[in-house]
Amino acid sequence: MRISFSACKPPQAAAPPLVNFPAGLINIMDKLILPRQRRKEKVVVVMGATGTGKSRLSIDLATRFGAEIINSDKMQVYRGLDVVTNKVTAAECRGVPHHLLGIADPDDDFTAADFVERASLAAEEITHRGRLPIIAGGSNSFVKALVSDDHYFRSRYECCFLWVDVSLPVLHYFVSKRVDRMVVAGLVDEARELFAGAGGDYSRGIAGPSGADLLERAVDQIKACTRNLVCCQLRNIARLEEHLERRIHRLNATEALLRHGGDADEAWERVVAGPGTAIVGRFLCDEPPTPPMSSSATVILGPTNSTAAVAAATR
Repeated sequence: MRISFSACKPPQAAAPPLVNFPAGLINIMDKLILPRQRRKEKVVVVMGATGTGKSRLSIDLATRFGAEIINSDKMQVYRGLDVVTNKVTAAECRGVPHHLLGIADPDDDFTAADFVERASLAAEEITHRGRLPIIAGGSNSFVKALVSDDHYFRSRYECCFLWVDVSLPVLHYFVSKRVDRMVVAGLVDEARELFAGAGGDYSRGIAGPSGADLLERAVDQIKACTRNLVCCQLRNIARLEEHLERRIHRLNATEALLRHGGDADEAWERVVAGPGTAIVGRFLCDEPPTPPMSSSATVILGPTNSTAAVAAATR
């Protein structure tokens, strides 16, 4: 399904004729014409903890609304370490243009101020082409700096916020499994190449008799750090949600993660992509939005239920 972004845009007001009008009539015309001329451009912001599927949702939306994606992940702005930072692949992008992805040198200090400047320029270029900017990534400090702290961006753009969320016990399990897949995909080799220029001796360590044990311990540490990152990201999103007066639409992707194959795709469309498409469609057409989903919409599984859910997911 593809929905035209431009179809919902109001026509531009024609320039007023070059004649003199009474002051009272000019004031009326100002009220009718100027608000339309000053109408803000639309931007969609997709957020969520690592591993929840925010990249997938942003690409789904981009293919349906003729959009381009601006990366807001502070690690993925750097070149290299595609596996370590879990960058989307060319196949996963499905032809959707991505901005601010792998643009910075690894030795650079790419700050929130740098992100605000580059993201604002990218959004301006995208809207100039009549397309929809979608900001997506897990670095909520970048998102806050842009949509909340930057006056220029706030004065120019109106934002629709989508939060892809997953029950925490289930998400912890799946991000740990994702680390295992990253190791198979070459995480160790990629890390070795990064530090090769530092002059260390990499002929020992993991390559030695206890190498397997060292690797297992290192992978366990990566998993623990990733789980801690998830919790930190969720706290930051909660703070941003409070700052935005709960204007964030929360989409619960837990069911989609727990299913397999075609059932997983069906669940994703039903509980994440479909509702997200409907929310963005109303936003672009200036229709009254449905009330944002409350925090209680997320299913938080207890110990017994989470164990059963994870067991079902691994069958």
